[in-house]
Amino acid sequence: MRLLVVGKLNGQLSSAAKLAMTAGAKVSHVETIEAATHALRAGQGADLLMVDYQLDIRGLILANEAERIRVPVVACGVAADAAGAAAAIKAGAKEFIPLPPDAQLIAAVLAAVADDNRPMVVNDPAMLNVLGLADQVAGSEASILITGESGAGKEVIARYVHQKSRRAQKPFISVNCAAIPENLLESELFGHEKGAFTGAVARRIGKFEEANGGTLLLDEISEMDARLQAKLLRAIQEREIDRVGGAKPVKVDIRILATSNRDLIQAVKEGTFREDLLYRLNVVNLKLPPLRERPGDIIALAEHFVRKYAAANGVPERPLSAEARRRLVAHRWPGNVRELENAMHRAVLLASGPEIEENAIRLPDGQPLASADPHARTAQVASLAAETATRGFVGQTVAEMEQQLILDTLEHCLGNRTHAANILGISIRTLRNKLKEYTEAGVPVPAPQMGASAA
Repeated sequence: MRLLVVGKLNGQLSSAAKLAMTAGAKVSHVETIEAATHALRAGQGADLLMVDYQLDIRGLILANEAERIRVPVVACGVAADAAGAAAAIKAGAKEFIPLPPDAQLIAAVLAAVADDNRPMVVNDPAMLNVLGLADQVAGSEASILITGESGAGKEVIARYVHQKSRRAQKPFISVNCAAIPENLLESELFGHEKGAFTGAVARRIGKFEEANGGTLLLDEISEMDARLQAKLLRAIQEREIDRVGGAKPVKVDIRILATSNRDLIQAVKEGTFREDLLYRLNVVNLKLPPLRERPGDIIALAEHFVRKYAAANGVPERPLSAEARRRLVAHRWPGNVRELENAMHRAVLLASGPEIEENAIRLPDGQPLASADPHARTAQVASLAAETATRGFVGQTVAEMEQQLILDTLEHCLGNRTHAANILGISIRTLRNKLKEYTEAGVPVPAPQMGASAA
């Protein structure tokens, strides 16, 4: 991970930086918050900022957000009292590290805040086949298109490919094309010059240049509009980009990985995705099976998440009971690995006995997993279907039924727009447009969960 230390390098802060390097971080340094924002704007990427608590942490975070730069901050300081540490957290810091530094604390904070620990947990033959193909092509320079349902682990496999490549010591930069508004995505990818548009107060280096020498992941590439698709195609072909408002092209040396949870061949037929761009991206396709089609991974992943969240929450690590295991494997997991991870996080917190019992593993609506007995499961599904069918749709217009379905699905997904769009079989852009219509009409819309795409 890339660590930017902000503050004067006195003895203790310098020691903290050296300990971070020992823990595997790539460390750079600036003395002021203005220099920090300037460095990030200029393309000096960072995964974490370690900032002297006496500096204006709130001002730094606001200045970065004004430039659409979102990097977590940890505060640190010598002989800081409880009030100073609390003020730093209130200002927006994720953690506070007292100085002189402790090596184990530095390593733990770096791991917790950066969330860099994303190992490949694979047991199922279907996923082992995908991993074998990834190993074969990781060392090449070929563009790779990673496809699969939302939550199946596409970004994890992308990071795995990068770590196995010749570019592993260079940056891995990820851009979620669905989460950034169309009018901002061009500047986010390609950067802009000062004065290129209203609000462009200084030159901003885009993700292409930030990833120079390394790997650029274009997440949910299917959500990119046609005009930007043309500019992306040129960037891939010519290995150069044009900043917004720039006078001359800029050479870049990057490897492109892309993900999609939609059928891009069908999108080409519908005219929403360029065929020539698909050929450029899809030199190799890694198709991730959904979790329900790789049952051999379910228990291994569940146990991994139990260890992770037991350690994160300071609670005992409990084994899964036999019935809990049966129900985990029997469940279809429409949200894939992401849904399983959330379920196991809840289970770690709710479990109270010597084992994690089946009633501690709950769905997003609070209901426990269904019985592993196939006949009981079939009866439950049939009962729910009958209840849904008689919910009073008779007499409603098609538009009213569509609105109810969209809002119910969004509520089931706890406001997660990407997950809801995937279940509904529509694009995130179509969902956003629908939600905008409902909001303007005064219809209450579930708020997005933390980290989810906003409407």
